[in-house]
Amino acid sequence: MADLLTIDEAQSAILQRVRPLPAEAVPLDDARGRVLAEPARSLVDLPPFANSAMDGFAVRAADTPGTLPVLGHAAAGRPFGAPLEPGAAVGIATGAEVPEGADAVVPIEVVHERGDSVEIPEPAEAGVNVRPRGGDLRAGEPAARAGARLTPGRLGALAAAGIAEVSCFGRPTVAVVPTGTELRRPGEPLGPGEVYEANGLILAAQLAAAGAAVRRQESVADDEASHRAAFEQALEADVVVTSGGVSVGPHDLVRRVEAALGVEEVFWRVSVKPGKPISFGVRGETLVFGLPGNPVSALVGFELFVRPAVLALQGVADPLPPFEPGRLAAARRRNPERDELLRARRRVEGDGVVLEPLSGQESHMIARAAEADALVLIPRGDGELDAGAVVRYLRLA
Repeated sequence: MADLLTIDEAQSAILQRVRPLPAEAVPLDDARGRVLAEPARSLVDLPPFANSAMDGFAVRAADTPGTLPVLGHAAAGRPFGAPLEPGAAVGIATGAEVPEGADAVVPIEVVHERGDSVEIPEPAEAGVNVRPRGGDLRAGEPAARAGARLTPGRLGALAAAGIAEVSCFGRPTVAVVPTGTELRRPGEPLGPGEVYEANGLILAAQLAAAGAAVRRQESVADDEASHRAAFEQALEADVVVTSGGVSVGPHDLVRRVEAALGVEEVFWRVSVKPGKPISFGVRGETLVFGLPGNPVSALVGFELFVRPAVLALQGVADPLPPFEPGRLAAARRRNPERDELLRARRRVEGDGVVLEPLSGQESHMIARAAEADALVLIPRGDGELDAGAVVRYLRLA
């Protein structure tokens, strides 16, 4: 099958045609999962003032050990408000501003309070339990760098740095178009030869998880007029993802109608099982993916080819699937012509992951595939891989 692209070749052909979307200003509250187009620089030192790492007493280290009068107390948001006099102490709460002149905080657990004074039995080191101003980050330094994806931790850092709005690459709009006269909505009665449409929901969920703004269209009947009307609408999006209709049967109209609408086909068919008849093309800046109609084929094709494109549009620097090492729980015969993605369950044994292929690997078996939390890559070749063989796998959410 020399005319089939490998997985790597297909991914490369896709990513060569992807450019991050233009940057836009995004309120921090709405920026979860977005990718920074430029550094987000702190507006303040972090912390913005020297503060206490624990409850205790702020002192001058040179005055310890000894018994010191307590001049007052400092709490978070309620500083002592005056420099610390030599030979004295100030009670202090965790996070409270350390008074000017104090250079150590002695924990409350190791002192003896005696009315308006405190006995400190051991010497304190200068700087102990004091968080210095700017010890985490200085004003003007990046709280997150360009290309960073905004995880909850990064969002917290930006909020602490006083940043209310960030510049992020755009969020792609994606039109999802299931095709097939036989498709009916869940809840509707099924007629002879009809099935419930699942791919649109699967793909919409995958796309939303990848950060896309999803526009899910109604399923399209197998006639050219219906396909043309649906695709004309879909091609207004940044990405179009169809399911079904990309093989060679008389009712497989997707590629023909897309070509008539100006879509330039980059490739058709990839050496992978399931999902061989996947197609990819472009019209202007719009990326157009044709996934097979079998639900598992569509799911696998999305993870290998569509998700990387959607991530790259958002500025993710390394958008390819993050395969990890694991061991096969059972022997598996290799396909001599195509790489194969097995649906599997993973479990931790010792210091590694063991992958148990599910029964029922046919591409229409979505109910069985739904139990999988991993896609195991079995490279093409002769013979079989033994139980315990090291393989690569992709986690499924």
